Amino acid sequence: MRAFYTDRFVLPLPDGHRFPMVKYSRLRERCIAERVLSSGDLREPRAAEWAELGLVHDAVYMERVRSGELSQAEQRRIGFPWSAEMVERSRRSAGATILAGITALEEARSGRWGVAVNLAGGTHHAHPGHGEGFCVFNDAAVAVRVLQASRLVDRVAIVDCDVHQGNGTAAIFANDPDVFTFSINGAKNYPFRRERSTIDVDLPDGTADEAYLAALELYLPHVLGDFQPELVIYLAGADPFHDDRYGRLSLTKQGLARRDELVLRSCRNAAIPVVVTMAGGYARDTEDTVDIHLRTIETARTVRECKSADVRE
Repeated sequence: MRAFYTDRFVLPLPDGHRFPMVKYSRLRERCIAERVLSSGDLREPRAAEWAELGLVHDAVYMERVRSGELSQAEQRRIGFPWSAEMVERSRRSAGATILAGITALEEARSGRWGVAVNLAGGTHHAHPGHGEGFCVFNDAAVAVRVLQASRLVDRVAIVDCDVHQGNGTAAIFANDPDVFTFSINGAKNYPFRRERSTIDVDLPDGTADEAYLAALELYLPHVLGDFQPELVIYLAGADPFHDDRYGRLSLTKQGLARRDELVLRSCRNAAIPVVVTMAGGYARDTEDTVDIHLRTIETARTVRECKSADVRE
Protein backbone atom coordinates (compact mmCIF):
# COMPACT_ATOMS: atom_id res chain seq x y z
CA MET A 1 0.00 0.00 0.00
CA ARG A 2 1.53 3.31 -1.09
CA ALA A 3 1.94 6.05 1.52
CA PHE A 4 3.37 9.56 1.17
CA TYR A 5 5.27 11.30 3.95
CA THR A 6 6.37 14.89 4.52
CA ASP A 7 7.95 14.77 7.98
CA ARG A 8 11.36 15.85 6.68
CA PHE A 9 9.80 19.30 6.21
CA VAL A 10 9.48 20.58 9.77
CA LEU A 11 8.04 23.91 10.87
CA PRO A 12 10.35 25.90 13.19
CA LEU A 13 7.87 26.39 16.03
CA PRO A 14 8.57 28.13 19.33
CA ASP A 15 9.04 26.05 22.49
CA GLY A 16 5.73 25.01 24.01
CA HIS A 17 3.76 25.42 20.78
CA ARG A 18 0.59 23.33 20.99
CA PHE A 19 0.87 21.75 17.53
CA PRO A 20 2.39 18.23 17.83
CA MET A 21 4.74 18.36 14.84
CA VAL A 22 6.71 15.36 16.11
CA LYS A 23 3.74 13.03 15.56
CA TYR A 24 4.49 12.79 11.83
CA SER A 25 8.03 11.49 12.12
CA ARG A 26 6.97 9.18 14.96
CA LEU A 27 4.15 7.80 12.80
CA ARG A 28 6.45 6.97 9.91
CA GLU A 29 9.00 5.41 12.28
CA ARG A 30 6.38 3.20 13.90
CA CYS A 31 4.86 2.18 10.57
CA ILE A 32 8.26 0.75 9.66
CA ALA A 33 9.14 -0.63 13.10
CA GLU A 34 5.80 -2.45 13.45
CA ARG A 35 5.77 -3.57 9.80
CA VAL A 36 2.54 -1.83 8.98
CA LEU A 37 4.39 -0.39 5.97
CA SER A 38 7.70 -1.29 4.37
CA SER A 39 10.29 1.23 3.27
CA GLY A 40 9.29 0.39 -0.30
CA ASP A 41 5.73 1.52 0.38
CA LEU A 42 6.85 5.03 1.31
CA ARG A 43 7.35 7.95 -1.05
CA GLU A 44 8.24 11.58 -0.40
CA PRO A 45 5.86 13.68 -2.52
CA ARG A 46 6.63 16.59 -4.77
CA ALA A 47 5.35 19.97 -3.69
CA ALA A 48 2.00 21.01 -5.11
CA GLU A 49 2.58 23.51 -7.89
CA TRP A 50 1.33 27.05 -7.37
CA ALA A 51 -0.95 26.63 -10.38
CA GLU A 52 -2.48 23.56 -8.72
CA LEU A 53 -3.00 25.44 -5.47
CA GLY A 54 -4.57 28.21 -7.55
CA LEU A 55 -7.39 25.88 -8.58
CA VAL A 56 -8.69 26.45 -5.03
CA HIS A 57 -6.88 29.39 -3.43
CA ASP A 58 -6.98 33.07 -4.30
CA ALA A 59 -3.95 34.49 -6.10
CA VAL A 60 -3.56 37.35 -3.63
CA TYR A 61 -3.58 35.00 -0.65
CA MET A 62 -1.08 32.63 -2.28
CA GLU A 63 1.28 35.51 -3.03
CA ARG A 64 1.09 36.71 0.57
CA VAL A 65 1.94 33.21 1.75
CA ARG A 66 4.75 32.79 -0.78
CA SER A 67 6.38 36.17 -0.09
CA GLY A 68 6.01 36.18 3.69
CA GLU A 69 3.63 39.13 3.68
CA LEU A 70 0.99 37.59 5.94
CA SER A 71 0.06 39.98 8.72
CA GLN A 72 0.44 39.06 12.37
CA ALA A 73 -3.33 38.66 12.54
CA GLU A 74 -3.28 36.28 9.57
CA GLN A 75 -0.47 34.27 11.15
CA ARG A 76 -2.35 34.05 14.45
CA ARG A 77 -5.43 32.84 12.58
CA ILE A 78 -3.37 30.09 10.94
CA GLY A 79 -1.67 29.29 14.24
CA PHE A 80 1.87 29.20 12.82
CA PRO A 81 4.47 31.94 12.47
CA TRP A 82 5.36 32.44 8.82
CA SER A 83 8.51 30.72 7.60
CA ALA A 84 9.79 29.38 4.32
CA GLU A 85 9.54 25.93 5.92
CA MET A 86 5.82 26.49 6.58
CA VAL A 87 5.27 27.26 2.92
CA GLU A 88 7.25 24.25 1.69
CA ARG A 89 5.61 21.83 4.09
CA SER A 90 2.12 23.06 3.23
CA ARG A 91 2.82 22.59 -0.46
CA ARG A 92 4.27 19.12 0.15
CA SER A 93 1.24 18.06 2.19
CA ALA A 94 -1.08 19.07 -0.64
CA GLY A 95 1.21 17.28 -3.09
CA ALA A 96 0.95 14.12 -1.00
CA THR A 97 -2.84 14.09 -1.21
CA ILE A 98 -2.74 14.72 -4.96
CA LEU A 99 -0.36 11.79 -5.50
CA ALA A 100 -2.34 9.55 -3.16
CA GLY A 101 -5.44 10.28 -5.24
CA ILE A 102 -3.65 9.43 -8.48
CA THR A 103 -2.31 6.22 -6.91
CA ALA A 104 -5.70 5.07 -5.58
CA LEU A 105 -7.37 5.69 -8.94
CA GLU A 106 -4.60 3.87 -10.83
CA GLU A 107 -5.02 0.86 -8.56
CA ALA A 108 -8.79 0.90 -9.16
CA ARG A 109 -8.25 0.93 -12.91
CA SER A 110 -6.03 -2.12 -12.56
CA GLY A 111 -8.97 -4.10 -11.19
CA ARG A 112 -8.36 -4.03 -7.44
CA TRP A 113 -9.63 -1.78 -4.69
CA GLY A 114 -7.51 1.36 -4.62
CA VAL A 115 -6.31 2.97 -1.40
CA ALA A 116 -3.36 5.25 -0.69
CA VAL A 117 -2.32 7.26 2.34
CA ASN A 118 -1.01 10.71 3.15
CA LEU A 119 0.80 10.41 6.50
CA ALA A 120 -0.20 14.03 7.11
CA GLY A 121 -2.88 16.15 5.42
CA GLY A 122 -6.47 16.82 6.36
CA THR A 123 -6.03 20.61 6.39
CA HIS A 124 -9.74 21.24 6.16
CA HIS A 125 -9.98 24.69 7.76
CA ALA A 126 -8.14 26.49 4.93
CA HIS A 127 -10.46 28.68 2.83
CA PRO A 128 -9.79 30.08 -0.63
CA GLY A 129 -8.58 33.41 0.73
CA HIS A 130 -7.19 32.63 4.17
CA GLY A 131 -5.78 29.91 6.37
CA GLU A 132 -6.85 29.04 9.89
CA GLY A 133 -6.67 26.30 12.50
CA PHE A 134 -3.16 25.07 11.57
CA CYS A 135 -4.20 24.88 7.91
CA VAL A 136 -2.50 26.96 5.20
CA PHE A 137 -3.75 25.23 2.03
CA ASN A 138 -6.67 22.81 1.82
CA ASP A 139 -5.01 19.61 0.62
CA ALA A 140 -8.21 17.65 0.00
CA ALA A 141 -9.80 20.46 -1.99
CA VAL A 142 -6.66 21.00 -4.06
CA ALA A 143 -6.44 17.27 -4.78
CA VAL A 144 -10.08 17.17 -5.90
CA ARG A 145 -9.59 20.06 -8.30
CA VAL A 146 -6.34 18.67 -9.72
CA LEU A 147 -7.88 15.25 -10.30
CA GLN A 148 -10.95 16.79 -11.91
CA ALA A 149 -8.85 19.09 -14.11
CA SER A 150 -6.82 16.05 -15.20
CA ARG A 151 -10.09 14.25 -16.08
CA LEU A 152 -9.23 11.40 -13.74
CA VAL A 153 -12.44 11.77 -11.78
CA ASP A 154 -15.65 13.80 -11.73
CA ARG A 155 -17.56 13.01 -8.53
CA VAL A 156 -15.73 13.00 -5.20
CA ALA A 157 -16.92 12.60 -1.62
CA ILE A 158 -14.99 13.96 1.34
CA VAL A 159 -15.71 11.97 4.49
CA ASP A 160 -14.44 14.15 7.32
CA CYS A 161 -14.18 12.37 10.67
CA ASP A 162 -11.99 14.97 12.33
CA VAL A 163 -13.66 16.22 15.52
CA HIS A 164 -13.73 19.78 14.11
CA GLN A 165 -16.03 20.73 11.27
CA GLY A 166 -14.30 21.03 7.90
CA ASN A 167 -15.46 24.59 7.40
CA GLY A 168 -12.95 25.46 4.69
CA THR A 169 -13.83 22.39 2.66
CA ALA A 170 -17.55 23.09 3.05
CA ALA A 171 -17.11 26.69 1.87
CA ILE A 172 -14.99 25.72 -1.14
CA PHE A 173 -17.51 23.18 -2.45
CA ALA A 174 -20.73 24.86 -1.27
CA ASN A 175 -22.13 25.24 -4.80
CA ASP A 176 -20.54 22.23 -6.45
CA PRO A 177 -22.92 19.31 -7.06
CA ASP A 178 -20.00 17.04 -8.01
CA VAL A 179 -18.40 17.15 -4.54
CA PHE A 180 -20.18 15.75 -1.48
CA THR A 181 -18.88 17.10 1.84
CA PHE A 182 -19.72 15.05 4.94
CA SER A 183 -18.53 16.17 8.37
CA ILE A 184 -19.20 14.36 11.67
CA ASN A 185 -17.93 16.58 14.46
CA GLY A 186 -18.39 18.03 17.91
CA ALA A 187 -21.28 20.48 18.00
CA LYS A 188 -19.72 22.90 20.48
CA ASN A 189 -16.16 22.75 19.23
CA TYR A 190 -14.02 24.83 16.86
CA PRO A 191 -14.71 26.41 14.41
CA PHE A 192 -17.20 28.71 16.08
CA ARG A 193 -18.30 30.18 12.76
CA ARG A 194 -19.36 27.27 10.60
CA GLU A 195 -20.09 26.67 6.96
CA ARG A 196 -22.70 24.25 5.66
CA SER A 197 -21.47 20.88 4.42
CA THR A 198 -23.66 18.66 2.27
CA ILE A 199 -24.29 16.75 5.52
CA ASP A 200 -23.16 17.91 8.95
CA VAL A 201 -23.57 15.60 11.93
CA ASP A 202 -23.07 17.67 15.09
CA LEU A 203 -22.50 15.54 18.17
CA PRO A 204 -22.84 16.64 21.81
CA ASP A 205 -19.86 16.81 24.16
CA GLY A 206 -19.01 13.43 25.64
CA THR A 207 -20.34 11.34 22.73
CA ALA A 208 -18.80 7.87 23.09
CA ASP A 209 -18.16 4.92 20.77
CA GLU A 210 -21.61 3.46 20.22
CA ALA A 211 -23.47 6.72 19.60
CA TYR A 212 -20.73 7.97 17.29
CA LEU A 213 -20.64 4.76 15.26
CA ALA A 214 -24.44 4.62 15.05
CA ALA A 215 -24.52 8.13 13.60
CA LEU A 216 -21.76 7.35 11.11
CA GLU A 217 -23.45 4.13 10.03
CA LEU A 218 -26.73 6.00 9.56
CA TYR A 219 -25.35 8.67 7.23
CA LEU A 220 -22.57 6.88 5.36
CA PRO A 221 -24.97 5.15 2.91
CA HIS A 222 -26.17 8.59 1.76
CA VAL A 223 -22.60 9.55 0.93
CA LEU A 224 -21.58 6.35 -0.81
CA GLY A 225 -24.85 4.89 -2.08
CA ASP A 226 -26.96 7.91 -3.01
CA PHE A 227 -24.16 10.12 -4.30
CA GLN A 228 -22.03 7.29 -5.79
CA PRO A 229 -18.64 9.04 -5.80
CA GLU A 230 -15.76 7.86 -7.95
CA LEU A 231 -13.29 8.64 -5.14
CA VAL A 232 -13.49 9.20 -1.38
CA ILE A 233 -11.04 11.36 0.55
CA TYR A 234 -11.20 10.21 4.17
CA LEU A 235 -10.03 12.53 6.94
CA ALA A 236 -9.32 10.07 9.75
CA GLY A 237 -8.86 12.52 12.60
CA ALA A 238 -7.47 11.15 15.86
CA ASP A 239 -9.05 13.97 17.85
CA PRO A 240 -12.41 12.38 18.77
CA PHE A 241 -10.28 10.44 21.29
CA HIS A 242 -11.41 10.84 24.91
CA ASP A 243 -8.02 12.19 26.06
CA ASP A 244 -7.56 14.69 23.24
CA ARG A 245 -6.90 18.20 24.53
CA TYR A 246 -9.23 19.81 21.99
CA GLY A 247 -11.66 16.99 21.22
CA ARG A 248 -14.52 17.08 23.76
CA LEU A 249 -15.80 13.69 22.56
CA SER A 250 -15.17 10.39 24.36
CA LEU A 251 -14.17 7.76 21.82
CA THR A 252 -11.74 5.02 22.78
CA LYS A 253 -8.91 3.78 20.59
CA GLN A 254 -11.01 0.68 19.91
CA GLY A 255 -13.95 2.85 18.87
CA LEU A 256 -11.77 4.84 16.49
CA ALA A 257 -10.44 1.63 14.95
CA ARG A 258 -14.05 0.49 14.43
CA ARG A 259 -14.77 3.86 12.80
CA ASP A 260 -11.90 3.34 10.35
CA GLU A 261 -13.01 -0.18 9.58
CA LEU A 262 -16.58 0.98 8.96
CA VAL A 263 -15.57 3.74 6.55
CA LEU A 264 -12.95 1.74 4.67
CA ARG A 265 -14.97 -1.48 4.49
CA SER A 266 -17.97 0.45 3.19
CA CYS A 267 -15.85 2.04 0.48
CA ARG A 268 -14.33 -1.26 -0.55
CA ASN A 269 -17.72 -2.98 -0.62
CA ALA A 270 -18.93 -0.21 -2.94
CA ALA A 271 -15.71 -0.48 -5.04
CA ILE A 272 -14.85 3.17 -4.38
CA PRO A 273 -11.13 4.00 -4.14
CA VAL A 274 -10.00 5.97 -1.10
CA VAL A 275 -7.36 8.49 -0.09
CA VAL A 276 -6.69 8.44 3.66
CA THR A 277 -5.34 11.52 5.41
CA MET A 278 -4.49 11.82 9.10
CA ALA A 279 -6.09 15.19 9.98
CA GLY A 280 -6.05 16.36 13.62
CA GLY A 281 -4.84 14.76 16.83
CA TYR A 282 -3.83 16.53 20.04
CA ALA A 283 -3.79 13.87 22.75
CA ARG A 284 -2.14 14.79 26.04
CA ASP A 285 0.32 12.00 25.32
CA THR A 286 1.40 12.38 21.69
CA GLU A 287 2.04 8.64 21.47
CA ASP A 288 -1.71 8.10 21.87
CA THR A 289 -2.28 10.17 18.74
CA VAL A 290 0.41 8.20 16.93
CA ASP A 291 -1.23 4.94 18.06
CA ILE A 292 -4.56 6.01 16.58
CA HIS A 293 -3.04 7.12 13.27
CA LEU A 294 -1.04 3.89 13.09
CA ARG A 295 -4.16 1.77 13.55
CA THR A 296 -5.88 3.76 10.78
CA ILE A 297 -3.08 2.86 8.36
CA GLU A 298 -3.06 -0.75 9.56
CA THR A 299 -6.82 -0.98 9.00
CA ALA A 300 -6.49 0.41 5.48
CA ARG A 301 -3.87 -2.20 4.67
CA THR A 302 -5.95 -5.02 6.20
CA VAL A 303 -9.09 -4.04 4.27
CA ARG A 304 -7.05 -3.71 1.07
CA GLU A 305 -5.51 -7.17 1.45
CA CYS A 306 -8.69 -8.99 2.45
CA LYS A 307 -9.70 -11.42 -0.29
CA SER A 308 -13.42 -10.86 0.18
CA ALA A 309 -15.03 -7.50 -0.50
CA ASP A 310 -17.09 -7.89 2.67
CA VAL A 311 -14.55 -7.89 5.48
CA ARG A 312 -16.97 -8.03 8.38
CA GLU A 313 -16.30 -10.72 10.94
